[in-house]
Amino acid sequence: MVINGENPRVVTFYRRLPRMDYLRPVSLAEALDVLDEHRPARCLVYAGGTDVIPRLKARLINPPEVLVDLKGIRELDFISYDDHSGLRIGALATISSVVANESVRGKYPALFEGARSIASTHIQNRGTLIGNICNAVPSADSAPALLCLGAKVVCLRKQGERTVDLDQFLLGPNRTSLRPGELVKEIQMPPATAGTRGAYVKLSPRSRMDLAVVGVAAVVRKDNGAFGDIRIGLGAVAPTPMRSKKAEERLRGEVISEKGILEAAKLAAQESKPIDDHRASAVYRRTMVEVLVKRAIQWALSSGEP
Repeated sequence: MVINGENPRVVTFYRRLPRMDYLRPVSLAEALDVLDEHRPARCLVYAGGTDVIPRLKARLINPPEVLVDLKGIRELDFISYDDHSGLRIGALATISSVVANESVRGKYPALFEGARSIASTHIQNRGTLIGNICNAVPSADSAPALLCLGAKVVCLRKQGERTVDLDQFLLGPNRTSLRPGELVKEIQMPPATAGTRGAYVKLSPRSRMDLAVVGVAAVVRKDNGAFGDIRIGLGAVAPTPMRSKKAEERLRGEVISEKGILEAAKLAAQESKPIDDHRASAVYRRTMVEVLVKRAIQWALSSGEP
């Protein structure tokens, strides 16, 4: 573009990170010492940093006194599965590594679909699954599947370890039950049950590139033509990701039928608690819950994938 015969310069302003201490421990023991030592101060722990760093630069969150980077702790970078203890995902396991894991893909298809729905490939290569949960946003793509799979969050501090159900860990938008001096060590899920299938369906303007307007996970176990068990997780339609217990109760133990699925989808829509915001109205979200619950159950019953 030329103005008055001259090419104007395009000036871009990059906001710097606020001033704070930065620490990068190289072992879990060292990290716990750091968090315990600095507990009177305000610490912020991060792994991938795909959400924390931009939010700090934009001053959307108050800067901590100490920023603790976990990337040097290789013992937190793992994904493991066995038929006795189930699936364990460490705090440094990237989203892309979860998507690529054969146990996740084969035994937990709803989680596989949810993880691969998160943002771009670049973000998936850097961001972590546990970071997606610790951000505690209602639209987190991994959360509906994790709720359906009975995920537990292992919180660790120098004084000891505690395990929290995911629905008790997520308290509200950007709020978790993490205590001062704690970090999340891993997420655990029970062993996959034979015959269980799952799916995750996301509604967003540009597929995985945008936050979910509505996200629905369904985990189903068939039993002689009936729903032996079913769990339905909803995202972006309440202050936290949630299970639709009424819809589950409507189907559990019932013969699989189109009528039953439609009635359960209506119950899920009624149970949701969406809000109006710049991405969608509450009425639209509730309508799409009904549509996507039906679709997720059908996909789970067929193959676990769309």
